[in-house]
Amino acid sequence: MLAIVIPYYKIAFFEETLRSLANQTDHRFKVYIGNDASPEDPSVLLKKFEDKIDYSYHYFEENLGSVSLVKQWQRCIGLVENEEWIMILGDDDFLEGNAVETWYSDYQYFKSHTNVVRFASKVIYEETKIISEAFVHPVWEKASDFYYRKFTGKTRSSLSEYIFTRKVYDVYGFHDYPLAWHSDDKAWIEYSEKMQIYTINDSCIYVRMSNENISGKKNNMLQKKKAAEMFLGDLITDNLCQFEKSQRLEFLLEYEKTIKDQRKLSIKEWSSLMYLYAVNFKPIPFLKFIRRLFIGIFSR
Repeated sequence: MLAIVIPYYKIAFFEETLRSLANQTDHRFKVYIGNDASPEDPSVLLKKFEDKIDYSYHYFEENLGSVSLVKQWQRCIGLVENEEWIMILGDDDFLEGNAVETWYSDYQYFKSHTNVVRFASKVIYEETKIISEAFVHPVWEKASDFYYRKFTGKTRSSLSEYIFTRKVYDVYGFHDYPLAWHSDDKAWIEYSEKMQIYTINDSCIYVRMSNENISGKKNNMLQKKKAAEMFLGDLITDNLCQFEKSQRLEFLLEYEKTIKDQRKLSIKEWSSLMYLYAVNFKPIPFLKFIRRLFIGIFSR
C-alpha cells in the first residue's frame, strides 16, 4: 500500500536513512531506490540492509538530477509497482521509528478524505548538529492556509515529510522548476483538490540542512529566484482564487519583487499585474502599485 521512493545520489548520510527504515516498528512498505548515475556506489551499503528492508534498486545510466531534479523524481516514481500511496524521501533525511506505524494507525481517519498526508518534522542543522523543535500542524488544514503560513515564515515544509496518492500524482505530476524549488509547494496545492491536508503529529520526519543539499547551499540563489518567479507566476495564474483577497495582494507584490530582483518587468507583466490588482481592488495597495508601475515604465 505504501511506497517509499528514494532518489539517490549522495552516500554521506544514506546509511542513517536506510537504518531508519530498517528500524520501523511497522514494515508494511516497499522502498524504491533510483540511483541518478552517482559516482558514489551504494551497493555495499545496501547489502547490509537486504534482509532488513524490502527494497528495489535501480541504477540509471544517465544523470538527470543536475538537469532536472523533477525528472529524476518522476523516473524514480516510475519504479513503483502497485502501491497506492507514495513518499519521496531524501537520501539524507530519515524517519522516526514509529512513522509508518502511525501512518497505518491513522489511515482509518484520512482514508477517502484526503490525497495528501504529512508528518511533523524536525530540522537537523548539520554544521552545528542542532536539531530543531518539532514543527507540528493542524490535523486538518486547507492547502492554501498551509502555504500562506509557510509564505509568511510561520512554518516550514519540504518534500520528505509528505505522502500522497499515486492517483493524484498521475493527474498533476510535479511542475519542473529549477532545482525543483517550490515544486512540492505547487504539488500540495494542486493535489489537495477540494480536500484538506491531514497531519500526523505523533511522529516526525528528520530533514537535514547541510552544505551538501540544495536547501543549505548558498551558491544557487539565482536558480532559486528563477524558480520562485515561475512558481509565483503559476500560483497567481492557477490558484489565486483559493486565497483571501489580502493574501492575493501579498502574492502579487512578492511576484513583482521577485522579478525585480532579476530584471525589469515587461509591459505585458505590468499589464497583467494591473488587471489583477484591479480585480482584487483595495485602495492603498492599488495606488501604491500604480505609482510603482509609472516609475517602472518611465525609468526605462
